Amino acid sequence: MHKIVIGMLGSLALLTSLSNAQSKLEEGAYGPLDNYPQSLLYNAPVEVAPGVWSAIGATQPPTYENSGHNNNLSFVIGTDSVLVVNGSAAYLLAKALHDEIKKITDKKIAYVVNENGQGHAMLGNNYWKEQGAKIIAQEDGAEIFEDTSYQEFTRMKSYNREKSEGTKIVGVDETFADEMELDLGDRKILLKNFGPAHSPGDIAVIVPDANVIIAGDMAFHTRLLPVFSDTHTGDWLESFAIFAAYAKDMIVVPGHGGPTDMATTDKYTRGYLEYVRAKIQKLIDEGKGLEDAFLIDQSPYKDLHTFDELATKNAGYIFTEMEFD
Repeated sequence: MHKIVIGMLGSLALLTSLSNAQSKLEEGAYGPLDNYPQSLLYNAPVEVAPGVWSAIGATQPPTYENSGHNNNLSFVIGTDSVLVVNGSAAYLLAKALHDEIKKITDKKIAYVVNENGQGHAMLGNNYWKEQGAKIIAQEDGAEIFEDTSYQEFTRMKSYNREKSEGTKIVGVDETFADEMELDLGDRKILLKNFGPAHSPGDIAVIVPDANVIIAGDMAFHTRLLPVFSDTHTGDWLESFAIFAAYAKDMIVVPGHGGPTDMATTDKYTRGYLEYVRAKIQKLIDEGKGLEDAFLIDQSPYKDLHTFDELATKNAGYIFTEMEFD
């Protein structure tokens, strides 16, 4: 039964994406289709704090126009070397990011950290391997990518067409479980797994001397967070509480959307998850079913980007999770 429900939700997600994503994009509801036409990047990198930069991705589904740059691609510059956060969705997109890095520094790329096992974090890894970088991910994220990489690669090729050229599936060189420290010369960087978030293997990259946490998909704002078949929102809330206490006074660079603060990500991450879970629990207590979950009122979050694509699917996955808990 659980597999049937997951299949129904997958079909719903596909139909919703096909019917809504294009129209919302055409309306400009999620911003321009391409905000930086001279590059495959959606945005040029901005300096978040001294030596900490991020190219903010489109808060949209991946498209040919945004080249799959719909997550944040960040980098940290030290005295000796550079650390890149996310390999990107494709070889040529990774090269476009490197071209921007070269405008700022000629230091070598020592490390590329994949913030999770999704394609837009890992499919560009082979470009960075050619540059001599060590590819690092949390062990669960690396395992997910190994299991799903062909599917992710095929999906990327379908929307990116010739922009996918050069991309080859390359895994990671080194994994860790809970924490790893890296040295860029005068800068120590901490990689930390706070626990499960929207998928196993989500990590944050912490730059202590800049008071910055590159939070990845632990924290959301601007666009609605996604819930997947392997997401456990109860665990995510527990992980988020640990994350929020740790980073309460830090600059937060989320996985999607511009730099912000903890109060904002708390509102749109913890706040949203608790809101939907309360609605779902009420349905379960009343003996209602999945079809009722699809209809719950999520209008307080309707102005978030990708709401139309994700809200109904999220409710279904959360109902399935809570019903079987």
